[in-house]
Amino acid sequence: MKPVLQIRCKNNKKTLNVAIGSTLYEIYKQLNLNMDFGPVSAKVNNKVEGLHYRVYHNKDIEFLDLHSSSGLRTYMRSVFMVLCKAVHDLYRGSKVVIDIPVSNGYYCNLQLGHPVTDEDAHRIRERMQEIIDAKMPFTRYETTTEEAIAMFQEKGDEAKVKLLKSTGALYTTYYELDDYADFYYGSMLTNTKQIYLFGIEKYFDGLILRLPSTENPAVLGEAIKQDKMFEVFMEHHRWQHILGIRTVGDFNEAVKNDLSNDLINVSEALQEKKIAQIAETIAHKEGVKVVLIAGPSSSGKTTFCKRLSVQLLTCGIKPVQISLDDYFVNRVNTPKDDNGQLDYESIYALNIPLINEQFAALFRGEEIELPLYNFMTGESEKSGKHLQLQDNNILVVEGIHALNPLLTEQIPDAQKYKIYASALTTILLDDHNYIPTTDNRLLRRIVRDYKYRGCSAKDTIHRWPSVRAGENKWIFPYQENADVMFNTAMLFELAVIQAQAQAVLEEVPENCEEYAEAHRLRKFLAYFASLPYSSLPPTSLLREFLGGSSFKY
Repeated sequence: MKPVLQIRCKNNKKTLNVAIGSTLYEIYKQLNLNMDFGPVSAKVNNKVEGLHYRVYHNKDIEFLDLHSSSGLRTYMRSVFMVLCKAVHDLYRGSKVVIDIPVSNGYYCNLQLGHPVTDEDAHRIRERMQEIIDAKMPFTRYETTTEEAIAMFQEKGDEAKVKLLKSTGALYTTYYELDDYADFYYGSMLTNTKQIYLFGIEKYFDGLILRLPSTENPAVLGEAIKQDKMFEVFMEHHRWQHILGIRTVGDFNEAVKNDLSNDLINVSEALQEKKIAQIAETIAHKEGVKVVLIAGPSSSGKTTFCKRLSVQLLTCGIKPVQISLDDYFVNRVNTPKDDNGQLDYESIYALNIPLINEQFAALFRGEEIELPLYNFMTGESEKSGKHLQLQDNNILVVEGIHALNPLLTEQIPDAQKYKIYASALTTILLDDHNYIPTTDNRLLRRIVRDYKYRGCSAKDTIHRWPSVRAGENKWIFPYQENADVMFNTAMLFELAVIQAQAQAVLEEVPENCEEYAEAHRLRKFLAYFASLPYSSLPPTSLLREFLGGSSFKY
C-alpha cells in the first residue's frame, strides 16, 4: 500500500488522507470543493504555492480563487506569460515590457520593430486565445542560478540576467510554455486553459492588458480613464532613463559600483524640483485660495504637505493648514459601514456644510472660530482658536477626501488647486515582473505602524484589505480630478526600507493567515541590495516612515 499523509483543508474544515507526492490539484479534486473561480493557487502552511506543488509531509491547505489577491496574482502572471509567448511567436526578436498598472489594467510596452497598431493588438489577442485553447501546461523547472543566467543570456534578456546575478541565490525557478521559457516571481497556473477571461487593446503607443475583476471575476475590471496617472509614470521613466536605472538588476548593479549616494541625491533633487514647480504654479495661478491634497494610506501626504508649504513660502505665500479631523460630525451622527461599525472613512463622517460655510467665510476675509473634535467624548466642540486669512495666506487642506467634489461643493473651482499624492512604484523587477504600487505603501505602513503606533506587522497586514476597500470607495474614483499628480515613491526606497521591514515581518508567526503575505513581502524585498537609511537627507519623505525627519508630525 502506498504511504499516505494527512491534509487539513481550511476551505471545508475537513481532514483527508492522500498519497505522498500528490499535487495540490490532485488533492483539490479529492475534496470536491467546486470553486467557481478556482482553484488558481493554495496556501500550504500559510505559504502560497502553485497547484503543481507536491506534498511529502502533513500540511494545512487553503485553496485560493480569484476573489483573493494571491489568487489573482497567480492568474495575472500566467496571462502575462501567455502574452509574452504570443508576441514571441508572432514577432521574432521583439521585446515586451509589462510596465504600468493603469486604467484597471496593465500597460505593456511592445518593441516590435514598428509602431503598435490595432491590427497588432488583434493578431496578439488571437494568438493568445490559440495558446489558451491548446491547454498548454505551465511547466515548472528548478535549476542552478548559473544555468538560468546562461539560458536568459542566450535569449538576450539582460534585465533577467542582471536580476539573477544580483540575488546571490543558488537555485532559480523558471517556467516553460511550449518552446518559450521565462522567469516569474511567484506561482503560476497549471495550464493555459485555466485562463477563461482577458482583454487586450491598443493603448497609447502600446497595449493594455485587462484581467477579471476581484469583486466579480465573471467580468473584466471596468476600464477607467487615468491619463494623468499614466503621464506621471512616463515622467518618472524619463527620470530613470537619465539615471540609467530601469530595473532592480540595474539598481543593484549601481549599488555594487558605489553609486548609491548619487542615486539618492539625484532622486531627492528631482522630487524637490517637482514640488518647487507645483508651488510656482500655485503662486502664479490667479484666484487660488485653497490647496487640496489627497492620497491613499501611507502615500506620504503629510511630508509632501510640509515640503510644499516650505516651497510656497519661498514664493511669498504663507500657507495655513487646517485638519479635517476637527470637522467630524458628532459620534451619534457618524455613518456605519456594512458590518455595523462606525465608518470614519466615509465622507459623511465629516460636517460638510460647516466646511463649506467656514471656508467660504475665510475666502471673503472674515474671521472664523475653528471647531475641535473631542475623540474622547465623540463631540464637536468650539476650539477657541480664531482664524482670518491675510492677503498672502493660502489654505492647505490634506485628507483622504480632499478631491471629492462633495467636500468643497460650495467653493468655486477657480479658488481650488487640487493635488493627488501617491507612491507609484516605477522600477521593475525585470521586463515581465512589475512591482505593485500597493506593496510599496504596505511596507511603509508596516514600518511606521510598528515604530510609532505600537502595531505589529500581523495587525497591519490584517487591516490592509479594509484599508484598500476604503481607498477604492473614497479616494481612487476622484484621483483624476487633480490638477496635478505627485509621485512620492523614490527609486531607491525599497532598498532603504528593506532592513527595517524585514525585521518586523520576521515577527509574524507561521500559524496565522497573515504569514503568507509577510513571507511574500520578505521574499520580494530580498531582491534588493540593502541601503542604510542614515544616508537619507533629514527632509526626505521616507523619514516620515523610517524616522529621523527634521519635520515635526
